[in-house]
Amino acid sequence: MKTYQHLFFDLDHTLWDYDRNVTESLSELYQIYSLQDLGIPTFEKFFESFHEVNFQLWDWYNVGKIDKHFLRKERFPRIFEHAGGNYKAIPAEFEEDFMHRTSSKPHVFPYSKEILTYLKKKYRIHVITNGFNESQAKKMKSADLDGYFELMITSETTGYKKPDPRIFHYTMDQLKTTPDVCLMIGDNPASDILGAQRAEIDQVLFNPEEKTIELTPTYEIRHLKELESLL
Repeated sequence: MKTYQHLFFDLDHTLWDYDRNVTESLSELYQIYSLQDLGIPTFEKFFESFHEVNFQLWDWYNVGKIDKHFLRKERFPRIFEHAGGNYKAIPAEFEEDFMHRTSSKPHVFPYSKEILTYLKKKYRIHVITNGFNESQAKKMKSADLDGYFELMITSETTGYKKPDPRIFHYTMDQLKTTPDVCLMIGDNPASDILGAQRAEIDQVLFNPEEKTIELTPTYEIRHLKELESLL
């Protein structure tokens, strides 16, 4: 095992339980705004449409096809339309309510805090995320994760999104370090793993569902506690 000094963590889907937190928020919004009266027949239809549309928009954002403003402006009109609802009737505050509500949720993956407590004694640990500054900071505070990390590097701050290696280069420049003593831990092969490989940084793929991927990460784990055996 190599000797690492810096650990870079992804946030959403790796430490912060995006799916659980978003599901709770969407369920609350469906009830509060009476979306059935706006043409969306069931929460299940709303949930399904959110995931299909949101995934597509974030995929476009990550490869630079759209910007933050477009994503946030277009997200719920497209979701409502996809779900058969009246997108013209969306309350003006709906997107902001979703962002605030979701970012305020505290749920993290099993062993997140335990493994961060363990790792913090041995390594300098940081976050590298494609999420937006305000929402990511809120998530970390709400989930009581912010005290574990030295740096939080976002695509919004740097102007580069994973898998662009420049977001990793920026982080290493801030830390005055080199790739051989860094390790990236994340769930997304297309951004976390590929980006780290492009920056010549070793990687840990967090793959709880054991999905088949084309890339070969340096290491692969199913749950975060497995990091103890690696590190």
